Amino acid sequence: MNLQLAKISANVAPDARAVLAIDGAGWHQTDGCLRVPNNITPLHLPPYSPELNPVENVWAFLSVNKLSNCMSGSYDAVVEACCEAWNWLAQQPVRIATLGSRSWARAIS
Repeated sequence: MNLQLAKISANVAPDARAVLAIDGAGWHQTDGCLRVPNNITPLHLPPYSPELNPVENVWAFLSVNKLSNCMSGSYDAVVEACCEAWNWLAQQPVRIATLGSRSWARAIS
């Protein structure tokens, strides 16, 4: 997670801040192991609120449509299957927008 935070930080414009919505996953906790750069503000989502985390729908979609029938014999095979599924979905921006949208968010914007 620290490597991902460093990559995000490197892409934040000078004199700007990024707000990063994070759920309660163990690797998202700021218990001393997680190093959050100064230009990132973590926004901790409430527990048990997947409706606030659009990527939950993306992973559910990939799980059902691309990953559910995979038989993987190794860690590398699992990573490869996930990368292939993610790259397949990345070519479909409209589907990603649909998966990540929330009707209640459109109602208030």
